[in-house]
Amino acid sequence: MASQPSIPAAGERPEGAALEALMRNSFLKRPFERLILLSLVACALVSVITTAAIVFTLFGETVAFFEEVSPAQFFGDREWAPQLLQQYGIWELVMGTVNVVFWSMVFALPLGLAAAIYLSEYAHPRTRKVLKPLLEALAGVPTVVYAFFALTFVTEDVLRPLLGTERVPIFNSLAASLVMAIMILPTIASVSEDAMSNVPRALREAAYGLGATRLEVATRVVFPAALSGILAAILLAVARVVGETMIVAVAAGSTPNLTLDPLQSIQTMTGYMLQIGTGDAARGTIDYSSIFAVATMLFLMTLLLNIGAHLIVNRFREVYD
Repeated sequence: MASQPSIPAAGERPEGAALEALMRNSFLKRPFERLILLSLVACALVSVITTAAIVFTLFGETVAFFEEVSPAQFFGDREWAPQLLQQYGIWELVMGTVNVVFWSMVFALPLGLAAAIYLSEYAHPRTRKVLKPLLEALAGVPTVVYAFFALTFVTEDVLRPLLGTERVPIFNSLAASLVMAIMILPTIASVSEDAMSNVPRALREAAYGLGATRLEVATRVVFPAALSGILAAILLAVARVVGETMIVAVAAGSTPNLTLDPLQSIQTMTGYMLQIGTGDAARGTIDYSSIFAVATMLFLMTLLLNIGAHLIVNRFREVYD
């Protein structure tokens, strides 16, 4: 007669084959657990199938685009004017995206990290309970509200009176970047503060015992220890800016421009997709397929960003017992 795996006594910990056999028998005796497992597998498959369908759709239409436009023109030309001059150099749209990412991070990164350090190391717990939800509320504002705020207030009432009407056009990268910096500020501050709060208290106490000030503890002990979480917050914010559509479409304009000047009108990759997608581009035309070519380029950029983020976070990850 086959022996049955013994149930461990109190205080004992089953290991190896005995643990595996015990879990298998317990699983088989409980059909409800099998139903839960199958539902979890189905949920996981939904995300995989959805991703595969998106990739299939993107690359299918992108192949149709490159049947009419050569990859050499797409990656070699420097001008993007598909409807007027039939020129398809992608780099003006890429540079427009890089423009808003760069300037939004210039404004958001110092403010976000300073807010995270204050909330983690300086703020009283009751103050933190009030300020952090208020800061995170900024993430709930619809992006179309941010877009018209950038156009009607930031440009008209702040930048043009401050820098001059001649220097600041109605549509400019600076207004869009400033508002996107406000939009991603909660992401950087909140995620970074969570990473800093998870640093063991013993590290802080050891630094204080050696005579370090609160600022030195925050910048030389807590910040390096939480670096992987901080980098994850930054890369998450960058991904949010790269995929933003309404703010850049409304406030930054629709003029492809190979520049990093924040006072110029630009067009991002998502802005072009919105412009053509809401226009009269008929299915099967080159204008229609160009949306998917730009989307594929954006998809590859985001994929490389995510892979780089994974490698960087793993490189700087600190594990504490």
